[in-house]
Amino acid sequence: MASLSLILGIIGNVIAMLMFASPIKTFKQVVKKKSTEDYDGLPYITTLLSTSLWTFYGLLKTDGLLVVTVNGAGAAFHVIYVIIFLIYSPQHIKIKSVKLVAAVNVAFLGVVIMITLLALKGEIRITLVGLLCTGLTIGMYAAPLSAMRRVIEMKSVKYMPFFLSFFQFLNGGVWSAYALVVKDYYIGVPNGIGFILGSIQLALYMMYKNKSRSVELEKGVETMRNGSYKLHKGSSLPEASIIRQYSQNIIKTRSLAPFELEKFLDGDVEKAFNEAP
Repeated sequence: MASLSLILGIIGNVIAMLMFASPIKTFKQVVKKKSTEDYDGLPYITTLLSTSLWTFYGLLKTDGLLVVTVNGAGAAFHVIYVIIFLIYSPQHIKIKSVKLVAAVNVAFLGVVIMITLLALKGEIRITLVGLLCTGLTIGMYAAPLSAMRRVIEMKSVKYMPFFLSFFQFLNGGVWSAYALVVKDYYIGVPNGIGFILGSIQLALYMMYKNKSRSVELEKGVETMRNGSYKLHKGSSLPEASIIRQYSQNIIKTRSLAPFELEKFLDGDVEKAFNEAP
């Protein structure tokens, strides 16, 4: 059983590393465009807290090396993601995000570590940190629910990256199996939920992947139609020579005396009748 748990733990480390690295492409685009667009920073902030606490949990356990390695790397990845998000997010979102990071990733994490080390002993430490980790991991896996709702509303998977959902699915499954072998329910419960949510995300991706292209195509066609309408509208305007002719007439009438103006208008009307077909 020990060898099986080691194998599952190593596989879990590899998959989790891939999951933590999957947003790299997204953040490359953010840096390139210098904008976070409609991406939500909450999943990265909550994942940073979760991985930090799991690293602490692994340090408290005698056999927690595999937990420490994977979550320590995950915390490092998400420090970078959060920093990039804060740099390129709009000002009003940036202010809220900075406050959230300060409250959650600095103050809350610091308080938990201090209380655990100074006020608690033995198994109580592991129980407290394990319960917190369980709750936060469920929150981490549930954070993309907002993206899932957006997918359904927009019928587009643009803001739900496939590889993040795919590796969340694999990560939840492998760590659930690992938890069953080592009988660690703090790891098993949240990763089981993550496995289920990851499955739902993949199902949504399959449902709306082709519809996303259809929506983009319809938008492109609508844009072309609007452009065509503007061109047709422009072609229906009077010719420049006609506009110039009447503007000259208007300017000319401004310099005429009242009796001359009446004569000019009568002549202009008579000319119009004579030129009529």
